[in-house]
Amino acid sequence: MAKRNLRDLAGSLPNGSAVADFNNYLDAVAYVERIILGDFPATSIAIVGTNLSTVERVRARISYGRIALNGAITGSWLGLIIFIIFGTAPSESTPGTTVPLFSLGSAILVGAGFGMLFQVLRYSLSKTKRGFASSSQVIAKKYEVLVPSELLNEATSAYEKGGELKA
Repeated sequence: MAKRNLRDLAGSLPNGSAVADFNNYLDAVAYVERIILGDFPATSIAIVGTNLSTVERVRARISYGRIALNGAITGSWLGLIIFIIFGTAPSESTPGTTVPLFSLGSAILVGAGFGMLFQVLRYSLSKTKRGFASSSQVIAKKYEVLVPSELLNEATSAYEKGGELKA
């Protein structure tokens, strides 16, 4: 079998015949796993989703208090890192020892303050202010497992063989 160049496949829809179709992506993945166990060449398989929808799920409400708290937490970590890097200096009176330049607590508090201030200002000045945080994903109504048309019978027998190997 000739090797395929993956750069040629990147921008195009795969050609071939549907060996199976599913309403759930995980079922399509399980089918592919099974035919790969049946020694079917993995590079000849494609899962194609059709009838795509974007689903945005609201995760939390955003308020200035939440923005300030998240900024303070991030700033605290930044203050800790600054303390670790710049918090001590070599002692002039006793060689081989270090002298603290500022305390750990002050580094964390100043970092928290700057983080809080920065995040509140950033949120206040943003043009696309929303009152919620969300995440979105693309979901297909139907998933087809495609293989090259000339390998359709091999894929079917690999599915049966993969089930025997797994049992």
